[in-house]
Amino acid sequence: MYGAYERSAEVYDVLYEQLVDYDVNAERVAGLIYERQPQAATLLEVASGTGAYLERLSRRFEVVGLDRSPQMLRRARQKYPDIELVEGDMTGFDLGRRFDAVVCLFSSIAYVQTLAALRSTMKCFADHLNPGGVVVLEPWFPADQWDDGYVGIMSARTEELAVARSSTSIRESERSVILRFGFAVAYPDGTIDTFVEDHPTGQFTVDEHLVAFTAAGLAADYDPEGLMGRGLYVARKDGSPVP
Repeated sequence: MYGAYERSAEVYDVLYEQLVDYDVNAERVAGLIYERQPQAATLLEVASGTGAYLERLSRRFEVVGLDRSPQMLRRARQKYPDIELVEGDMTGFDLGRRFDAVVCLFSSIAYVQTLAALRSTMKCFADHLNPGGVVVLEPWFPADQWDDGYVGIMSARTEELAVARSSTSIRESERSVILRFGFAVAYPDGTIDTFVEDHPTGQFTVDEHLVAFTAAGLAADYDPEGLMGRGLYVARKDGSPVP
């Protein structure tokens, strides 16, 4: 048994490039930022993973990526050696500088797990924003939208490998769910590598997100559809209402 992304970082892009329209979503995120802060020039992506969103956002902004997974960062550095990447935990980091925008996408906020951690994360976001800066946050599914007992599978292939990921979940509490992923990776030389990862996650309501934003001095609005049906929060640091 492995922890989150300890093994799957190497096949992450193969699986998710087919699921996520990074080009369209990155342009939409940039547009949301410019609507609220037309002069935005710098951006921090928290939980930047293998850099798929970050590279696209770097076409619009001067970017920095932060992630707690050394395996995901290693993969991102291989792909994008010219982009600045920092290892750190979103619940408590200090980069010693501020940005015009902070984004946290593809439901990565789920990994904070607790309400206290959610609040400390929002404070870190606010502390790293310039006045009038913008936060764009894509949440995870709340408990009332989660299907306990659901099992799923997805697969993808390239010329170098084929990968299948099966999934189930284990509810530990009203708020806490462990996502358990089983991977099988096949290679042209006849080998098949199998492994299992556990991804502990937390589930938060819309109100809990909004309270955490407010406590951090961020005025947020919520779009229930968002980029891909998971919802989206857009907030400003200066406390003014989001247009």
